[in-house]
Amino acid sequence: MVVKGEVWKFGDDIDTDQIYPGKYLPLTDKKEMAKHAMEGVEGGEDFLRGVESGDILVAGKNFGCGSSREHAAIAIKGAGIQIVMAKSFARIFYRNCINMALPILEMQEIDEINQGDELNIDIKSGKIENLTTGKKYQAHPMTGLESEIMEAGGLLEYLKKHH
Repeated sequence: MVVKGEVWKFGDDIDTDQIYPGKYLPLTDKKEMAKHAMEGVEGGEDFLRGVESGDILVAGKNFGCGSSREHAAIAIKGAGIQIVMAKSFARIFYRNCINMALPILEMQEIDEINQGDELNIDIKSGKIENLTTGKKYQAHPMTGLESEIMEAGGLLEYLKKHH
């Protein structure tokens, strides 16, 4: 699957409470949850005003640290983000994204990608082209099982098909 979109760039150590503040945990409607994605992060207000369906979220190291709330992945996906890329992810956030069918890639050269860049990403292979700068990168692709879960539409759908 190849996707193309504009980058929203965030820094290091963004925790799940910044991605989706705890005061909104009682919300269950995914559209309402999406209205609060990245609200607690510096630049979050701009993100909420300007994010469009098909955009790409790029962050530094340890993205999604903190609590295990899956609300963070749900809110990001609901806001229209089609893929999250970072230098590294907190493991439980990484798994929550896979389980919610929100594509996720790790790439060490993430610092070379800037806010507003347009990227072309082959999710399965991990090949990335920055259409703004012309540079090409290789991210760590998802495993075969992770790709299968994504293609099924998330972990629950995958389990329905395979068990």
